[in-house]
This record gives sequence, structure tokens and C-alpha cells, in this order.
Amino acid sequence: MTEPAPEPKLHVDSDWKAQAEAEREKLKKIDSERTDKSAAGADDLPPADFRTIVGMLATQALGGLGAYGDPQTRRVVVDLPAAQFAIDLLGVLEAKTKGNLSAEEAAELKGIVTELRARFVQFAQMVAAQAAQGGVAQASTSPAAAQATAGAAPTAKSKIILPG
Repeated sequence: MTEPAPEPKLHVDSDWKAQAEAEREKLKKIDSERTDKSAAGADDLPPADFRTIVGMLATQALGGLGAYGDPQTRRVVVDLPAAQFAIDLLGVLEAKTKGNLSAEEAAELKGIVTELRARFVQFAQMVAAQAAQGGVAQASTSPAAAQATAGAAPTAKSKIILPG
């Protein structure tokens, strides 16, 4: 008669198990690193400290003084009231923190405020001189007016635009 069929033997490859476990651990490590990076902040924000406050206000003042031009028209946009406000805020910060800053922080703040005030005076004089010659363009805050003049050729040859 016929012999019964042999029972199939289950062969477990322990090397395969070890390799699968190692890959699983590697993926867990990569996943945890991604989670740590996203928790730290994808935007990599600067630290919330005194220098950051001073830097933000100084950047706003420089923006008002025309540090950032309009890339489309290649003109400098000067907003003297906004620049003056940011510089005044730095002055208030300097006065209110007097005696509470390290020597380095106090010197840095004083230098920034002094430099920005000097630049403000220079820009204000330059804008006044150019306005006296009729060469300063007034920007409109109305979107409809901006669209109406977008296709028109500029009438002034000034490279400075003052917000209207």
C-alpha cells in the first residue's frame, strides 16, 4: 500500500526574523527623528529673547526707510511714519529697560537706536528735497486706484514712493 504523505515541516528562518526586527527598529528611529524635528518647529523660529524683539523692531524701521523695494516697479517704498513708530518703540524699550540689561545688550540697543535715528533724518531730508523738486511719487492705498494706474506709464522719475 501506499505510504502516508510526510507532514510538511515548517522551517522558520531566524535570520529573517532578526533582519525584519532590525528594519522595524530602524524605521521607528527615523519616525521618532521626524517627530522630534516637527515638534521643534518646522519654521525654525528664532529664540524668544530680547535680541529678537530688538531685531524685529529694527527690521520694521528699516522697511519703512526703504530697505525693501518693490520688485515689480524697482522703486523704493518709504514709509516714514511707520519707520518713526518702530524707532520710537525701540526708544521706549531702551528707556524702560535701562538698568535691567547686560552691558552688551544696552550697548547694542543704543547703537541700533542711534543708527536708525540718523538714517531716519537722512531719509526725511532726502524725501523732502525730492518732494520740493516734484520727484516723489505718492502711492495710493486704494486697490482700485492701483489697478487703474498699473498699466499707465509712471509720470515721475523718482525711485521713491511714499504711501498715500
